[in-house]
Amino acid sequence: MKQTRRTPAGEALTGMILDLFRLTSAVLAAGDRLVAPLGLTSARWQVLGAIVSAERPQPVAWLARDLGGNRQNVQRIINDLREEGLVEFEHNPHHRRAQLVALTEKGKKSFGAAMELQAPWVNQLSDGIGRKELEGMHHVIQRLQENLKEIGSTDMVHLDP
Repeated sequence: MKQTRRTPAGEALTGMILDLFRLTSAVLAAGDRLVAPLGLTSARWQVLGAIVSAERPQPVAWLARDLGGNRQNVQRIINDLREEGLVEFEHNPHHRRAQLVALTEKGKKSFGAAMELQAPWVNQLSDGIGRKELEGMHHVIQRLQENLKEIGSTDMVHLDP
């Protein structure tokens, strides 16, 4: 069986992807510990952040898209947040069934408290890493996301042997 070889960039990216998997797991676990005293998890915090980042209340499907997540998972988290009084549903004049999600005052306070905890944590986490390095990494991640979208929109990926 013929095996396609990775390019040098493909080999380096494979190592980086494995590191990103480990980093993602570590960041989510650290985020869980950071916001646990507030009754939040990293996932709930992320969803609250997506709601805050939106210019106006959005349907769950739009929030899931912005998070790069699965609509059903985001819906489950939003339902939990609603039970805890952190979000509420509003009437959507453009769609009867796709209600809009908005933060309650309690949700705004919880998110604000999480961000107060996040600032010193992220400052410490970035120790020893220059701003330019982080901006370069951000650029690479954005480019990889664009490439993934492009690859995902084709039926078949054509690679040169």
